[in-house]
Amino acid sequence: MRQFVLFAVTACVLGCGCASAGESAARPWPLAVRLMSYGAHQDEAWAHLRSIGVRHVFMQVPAPDAADDLMVRLKEHGLDVPVFRGEADLTKDSYAADLEPQLAVCEKMGVKYLFLSAKPGDTPLETVYARLRAAGDAAQRHGVTITLETHPPLGTDGGTQVATMKGVNHPNVRVNYDTANITYYNRDTDAVAELKKSLEYVRTVEFKDHTGGFETWDFPVLGKGVVDFKAVMAALARHGYNGPVTIEFEGTKGVDLTKEELFQAIADSVAFTRSLGNFD
Repeated sequence: MRQFVLFAVTACVLGCGCASAGESAARPWPLAVRLMSYGAHQDEAWAHLRSIGVRHVFMQVPAPDAADDLMVRLKEHGLDVPVFRGEADLTKDSYAADLEPQLAVCEKMGVKYLFLSAKPGDTPLETVYARLRAAGDAAQRHGVTITLETHPPLGTDGGTQVATMKGVNHPNVRVNYDTANITYYNRDTDAVAELKKSLEYVRTVEFKDHTGGFETWDFPVLGKGVVDFKAVMAALARHGYNGPVTIEFEGTKGVDLTKEELFQAIADSVAFTRSLGNFD
């Protein structure tokens, strides 16, 4: 009996040690900041990002003839891009073709994700799905995954995101999960509850806070609103999420911040996020 107990205790200690080592060895998530968060001060953002220890930036995909210059500038500032923001008109038959040059730039620059805010207008849903499926085919050829923003009508909440993913049915079209847009566009739910519904489809994440009012433009410094970021991170980690996390700061409607206040808000958001876990 004593030998059995000793064996059990030893196994438990070793097992716990292995689990702990596995957790500590998990690849840190790339932590980016959305360049548009800097508003009119985007030119100064590059140096500021490095000064607060940020190595990754989320930005608009450049035109093909501007990609080389952008790569030089990124290298000069010690930055890289884990996800680009793209743009195309989903109401047009040319949607997938219009994305081709943007996807080619992603491939050239080694960017694996292209974020899109997909707005179908009055286009029939089956046509929307077919266009997104064609875009997925194009993305697959370039080794890129398209991620759709948490916006109505295709990504309003977790359930809607799942329905869209099932309708499109393409491995290269997935979800960009925005933590604040859930309470902005919905009542009586929260970021964690909706994330759990669509988690298997989430490939990029935006950390943005919100004060919780329906359609209330009030997006404070991270950690000052209603989003439970610890629970969001726990859900992502349990599912084995390994994509980028982008901080977005949008502020409060009608409140104009000075450059110094804006930069401090972004720095505080970065510091808060880093306090939660393991980020690159």
